[in-house]
Amino acid sequence: MKKILAILLSLLSCGFLSACSAEKTQPDTPDTETVWEMVSEAYIYAFPLVLTDATKTLSTNTDGTMTGRAPINQFNHAKKLADASFRTVVTPNVDTVYSQAWLDISTEPMVYVLPETDRFCNVQLLDAWTNTAAVLDKAGAYAIALPGWEGELPDGVTRVDVPTATMWSITRTVLSGNEDLPNVYAIQEQMQLLPLSAYVQGGEYAAPQGAYKEENDFVPVNKVLSMTPAEFFNTANALMQVNPPADADKELLKKLSAINVGAGKTFDAALLGEGAAERWTQMLQGLRATLAADGAKYAQKLGQWVYYGKPIGDFGTEYTYRAMVALVGLGANTVDVAIYPKTAVDETGAALTGEKKYTLHFETLPPTLEGGFWSVTAYGEDDFLIDNSIDRYCINDRSDFKLNADGTLDIILSKDAPEDTSNWLPVSDGEFHLFMRIYVPDMTALDSWQPPVIREQ
Repeated sequence: MKKILAILLSLLSCGFLSACSAEKTQPDTPDTETVWEMVSEAYIYAFPLVLTDATKTLSTNTDGTMTGRAPINQFNHAKKLADASFRTVVTPNVDTVYSQAWLDISTEPMVYVLPETDRFCNVQLLDAWTNTAAVLDKAGAYAIALPGWEGELPDGVTRVDVPTATMWSITRTVLSGNEDLPNVYAIQEQMQLLPLSAYVQGGEYAAPQGAYKEENDFVPVNKVLSMTPAEFFNTANALMQVNPPADADKELLKKLSAINVGAGKTFDAALLGEGAAERWTQMLQGLRATLAADGAKYAQKLGQWVYYGKPIGDFGTEYTYRAMVALVGLGANTVDVAIYPKTAVDETGAALTGEKKYTLHFETLPPTLEGGFWSVTAYGEDDFLIDNSIDRYCINDRSDFKLNADGTLDIILSKDAPEDTSNWLPVSDGEFHLFMRIYVPDMTALDSWQPPVIREQ
């Protein structure tokens, strides 16, 4: 009997110790505060991915008959420059005409044919995480493919590997005012976008018509910000399966796996604890301030002007900066392609207002490399173009302005037209601000360049 009892005690002891050992190997469940810290970090990390998908959903939500949209893998060519009536996006560009396309290369590469042009015509390829994966700036045929695609390309087709199945193609074609639009249309008509299989067969391709769904007619940023935690993170988890995170993200994703954020995982809102809805709302309400505070360290001073510098457009692990740029201006260029200095004050630091008259003085014009250009555009307090009597919204290197005798340039900033309007940039009644766009900037020369100053007359 004693022998049997000893065996039973031994078995129980081994079972108990095994259970203890197993228990110790299980990962600790984070406490609620730690969970919320990770939720905030995960939201900032995944926000650009989810916003890009929402933007794609809206932009491709068409049966092919809606202006400003196009089905997947098809061009959406803009046909005019923005003016004071334009209210689709804030701070619209009036230098270039856009040709956009949302690509799905999950099954095969797409071939983009960029024609020869007599002007700046630049194709930015953004991945699903809002990084610039490639820039096409020379005429030719390009096969946009995933790295794992195995196949042969026809002679004369250049392979461009991109990291995600979802890609956003933004082509900017510069023009000199509305009278130049027919020349831009001719360039657009020569652009081609078609599956590789169709290109190989001679280029005959009938693009699908697409479909419209009322539930997909939304404002992308509002759609994303209105998602519940489960909706947001499970959307992100699904998107990560077809648009894999970068290798540099592995360390963060290992950490976020504790709250089931990652490719193919299922997020459970129960781990958020009590009062989750209220805390989620508070987190989102503070999001813009959080992002702006972190993004400020990337601001570059250029005299009285400020622009966002590297690593904009190619963010690496700067996740907060990436989220901030996605929130305020999805689709940013890298600094070698363009910089966008902004100012809302004169040389004394006083806010710019239409109640005063100013001179914007250039000692020398903005430094650009071959093919580059520059402009100065005025916007009202609402971030839109300012209505005026001569329909002029910017002055640029293609404008018919008059230089001073010493080669300097003075642009007049005023609400009312001066006697000679050659150098007049109309502004609003109230406060206004300026964006200086410098495409293909000479970044070396920029270090010693004297930026323009705004002086009250």
